[in-house]
Amino acid sequence: MDSRVEIEDESENKGSMWVLEQKLDQPMDEEAGRLRNMYREKKFSALLLLRLAFQSLGVVYGDLGTSPLYVFYNTFPHGIDDTEDVIGALSLIIYSLTLIPLLKYVFIVCKANDNGQGGTFALYSLLCRHAKIKTIPNQHRTDEELTTYSRSTFHDHSYAAKTKRWLEKYSSSKNALLLLVLVGTCMVIGDGILTPAISVLSASGGIKVDHPKMSNDIVVLVAVVILVCLFSMQHYGTDKVGWLFAPIVLLWFLLIGGIGIFNIWQYDSGVLRAFSPVYIYRYFKRGGKNGWTSLGGIMLSITGTEALFADLAHFPVSAIQLAFTVVVFPCLLLAYSGQAAYLMKNKEHVIDAFYRSIPDSIYWPVFIVATLAAIVASQATITATFSIIKQALALGCFPRVKVVHTSKKFLGQIYIPDINWILMILCIAVTAGFKNQSQIGNAYGTAVVIVMLATTLLMTLIMLLVWHCHWIVVVFFTALSLVVECTYFSAVLFKVDQGGWVPLVISAAFLIIMYVWHYGTLKRYEFEMHSKVSMAWILGLGPSLGLVRVPGIGLVYTELSSGVPHIFSHFITNLPAIHSVVVFVCVKYLPVYTVPEDERFLVKRIGPKNFHMFRCVARYGYKDLHKKDDDFEKKLFDNLFMFVRLESMMEGCSDSDEYSLYGQQTERSREGLLRDDANMDLTFSSVDSIVQVKSPQANHSVTSSGQTTNHTEVDELEFLTNCRDAGVVHILGNTVVRASRDSRIYKKIAVDYIYAFLRKICRENSVIFNIPHESLLNVGQIFYV
Repeated sequence: MDSRVEIEDESENKGSMWVLEQKLDQPMDEEAGRLRNMYREKKFSALLLLRLAFQSLGVVYGDLGTSPLYVFYNTFPHGIDDTEDVIGALSLIIYSLTLIPLLKYVFIVCKANDNGQGGTFALYSLLCRHAKIKTIPNQHRTDEELTTYSRSTFHDHSYAAKTKRWLEKYSSSKNALLLLVLVGTCMVIGDGILTPAISVLSASGGIKVDHPKMSNDIVVLVAVVILVCLFSMQHYGTDKVGWLFAPIVLLWFLLIGGIGIFNIWQYDSGVLRAFSPVYIYRYFKRGGKNGWTSLGGIMLSITGTEALFADLAHFPVSAIQLAFTVVVFPCLLLAYSGQAAYLMKNKEHVIDAFYRSIPDSIYWPVFIVATLAAIVASQATITATFSIIKQALALGCFPRVKVVHTSKKFLGQIYIPDINWILMILCIAVTAGFKNQSQIGNAYGTAVVIVMLATTLLMTLIMLLVWHCHWIVVVFFTALSLVVECTYFSAVLFKVDQGGWVPLVISAAFLIIMYVWHYGTLKRYEFEMHSKVSMAWILGLGPSLGLVRVPGIGLVYTELSSGVPHIFSHFITNLPAIHSVVVFVCVKYLPVYTVPEDERFLVKRIGPKNFHMFRCVARYGYKDLHKKDDDFEKKLFDNLFMFVRLESMMEGCSDSDEYSLYGQQTERSREGLLRDDANMDLTFSSVDSIVQVKSPQANHSVTSSGQTTNHTEVDELEFLTNCRDAGVVHILGNTVVRASRDSRIYKKIAVDYIYAFLRKICRENSVIFNIPHESLLNVGQIFYV
């Protein structure tokens, strides 16, 4: 499951350590090499760390920074009865920012990254490497030898080992974990819809403050126009204007922090007593149920925290921590304290507290910066949505869609046209439908708190399986997180009928799409596994496979990384000829962030040499982008030819000679490949073998220079070259999944209607692989589930 890429060139990411880490095999200048080495050793100069922290502001903190635009209005949508409530609300905001973004995410969750990658899918990938919980079991033992397949070991009697056995033992636990990840993913997609809506609408509301008689419809119209422009510009990417993001957000934080200091001095410095948690107790005691439900508004002060973790890929954790503790956290505290001080004297202005509290002399400059900051925040959330859908594609949890790489400098910047327009339509519908911040805020809070709950549960498993923390530490972290987040969750439940149902409906629709697609993908894989052809049957056909071998190379695409797929027997049963060379091609994604280029391809021989049958497995990580077909095909043949050369070199070598087809592969990996199907007679060579055990046909001669030449190698290389020149045909299986007649009604609806519809509208494999129609051959088959 991968997507065609429009632009694939990669070069140095200005200051992005993650991109430098990604391109281990690409030529780099002296400065880029220096930065990469510094990243690997985790030794940053003070200047470099400051630069990265500055750049992180524009990518990571835009969403969190725009929350002051709408928090107090959503906390008190019906007005403020008692000014002491302002102190209580401020105290809740202060401790929410301290417990969730600062302590939990910046200093704990951000460390649970997958080689710099953040988000729910990164956590899931970490877990998949430490336990066999992936629902599509297409991994091979050689995959664990990848340099990026890092994992730790633990004692058999530890809590980690017991947790691992429990997860692997029950299929229900695997499905529940996948469902948890998908729910978190769907809520992030909901954030991609709600963040632009509430941020842009709140920023546009500043027009009405200066012109009180202006209709609210004008504000909504302005917001819709900005949103249309924002989504319409997505295909350009953020590379060309990305250098503006960090200065804009830094200016925004300095402005709101400075305004906060001014308001505290101007109106009421007594609001600083909100740092005492006793005012939280008084707030709930005085407010009762209304105070409790107002937590839904307080919750908005920490929106964007999950995006902080999801956008981690571009910067090291130390830069994220520095930017938050030095700039973001103090400026946000000052901004909220300043608004609270203003409301102590002007509680009737709670509807537009942010704009009302701005000094008149700088009103319009702040309005412009606020609008720009809202656009930056929306841009970051939209990009994160594209990224997480790309990761869902890699897991086989989302229909195949077109993915465009928009930047030559930033590897993580992608654009998905279909999703972009869906997000735009839904975002405009939410903005125009609700027309006010309150109901959108209720919806936003619901989505955010569910994502946080999903992250907490995943972090519990990470702490056990990956970090090997003591159970007391795990229980303390989980209990404290759940107490805070479940408290917020209980509050947003009261507002489900006031807009909170929006993310639930949107997420439910995406969840159905993702789960049904994954179910269909899993069933197709199981069908291929159970119906694969035995090698005894292939060998019984003889070198000609019982057919006419015509010149050319046939690339048979399959999801199997071992064994001969059913599509091959289906093909040769119905057609009287097969190509002189047959290569079974498997493109699969692994739970790693990337697969280095020199470790991407695995090549094996199937059967004896005179069968001329091979298998090529192309492995990708969830952040990798599939090359265009011409490049992919060239690399496939390069690896195939290298395999033939090295195979010939390895003939007759003793076991102590460590010849390896792959620079990063160990001797243990090679031995594992040699015994992929050990039940076959080794006189024919192993079924999926790298090395021919004995080749009596191999003739050697000595050249005038004394070098030994293997005629078998030369002859086979020449044979392969001639076959490639004769033509390459791509053979794709078109497997149709249908529900059996005795299936339950919900299964028939899911398989015969939803999955069939998704298969019809998604991109074909031939389009993804960029296969020309004249060299494409589709082989259809139907199976029932």
